[in-house]
Amino acid sequence: AQDGFARMSVGEPLQYVTGKAFFYGREFKVDSNVLIPRQETEILCQQVLKSVNGRGNQCRILDLCTGSGCIAWTLAIESPGVETVAVDISEGALGVARNQDFADEMSAADVLGPEFIKADVLGMPLTELGCFDVIVSNPPYVMESEKALMRSNVLDHEPHLALFVPDDDPLVFYRAVAVWALKLLKSGGRGVVEINEALGEETAEIYRNAGFSHVHIIKDLNDKDRFVAFMR
Repeated sequence: AQDGFARMSVGEPLQYVTGKAFFYGREFKVDSNVLIPRQETEILCQQVLKSVNGRGNQCRILDLCTGSGCIAWTLAIESPGVETVAVDISEGALGVARNQDFADEMSAADVLGPEFIKADVLGMPLTELGCFDVIVSNPPYVMESEKALMRSNVLDHEPHLALFVPDDDPLVFYRAVAVWALKLLKSGGRGVVEINEALGEETAEIYRNAGFSHVHIIKDLNDKDRFVAFMR
């Protein structure tokens, strides 16, 4: 306990000290290889679940930049029968995601654990993964210039690889997700991405320009632009 207090006194987040974070009513393992799951991201899961529930094993979901796996695991458990594939470039993050322990819920009928794959979302889409009904992503989107606005407990302890993008190209991951979606999203399939609240229109424009339909911005509980949804 003493060690934990010492770590927290220098600003280390409680979730890293305890190794636990709560997301969508479940306890997830976390360490400094992954971002601590945010409450806003639960809305992302709700948006996806609205469109997949009831479709069961007819449905495949791709989660790009999975981190702790909180999105992939939540969707897999909340939609029994759904097949979930999750991608990240970080070996450390994938280790955390694969080691989430939901054995009790996995024993329920039809719940399939996500398949975790190491790949660079900024690289070529893995067409060998086949086609998906839903593509979801909470990619890095904080601009380097926004660092000054961030709390030190985030800045000093959470993985920069999962947080930051260069100021001169802050939407690099959204263009990459669009490329993956053009290759891997089925006709009529849906995409939802979490976004930088300052770049809502610019992010939506990427998907409009790429030829997706029904592109719209979804706000979070604080009325901030937080997600962009689109259809193939």
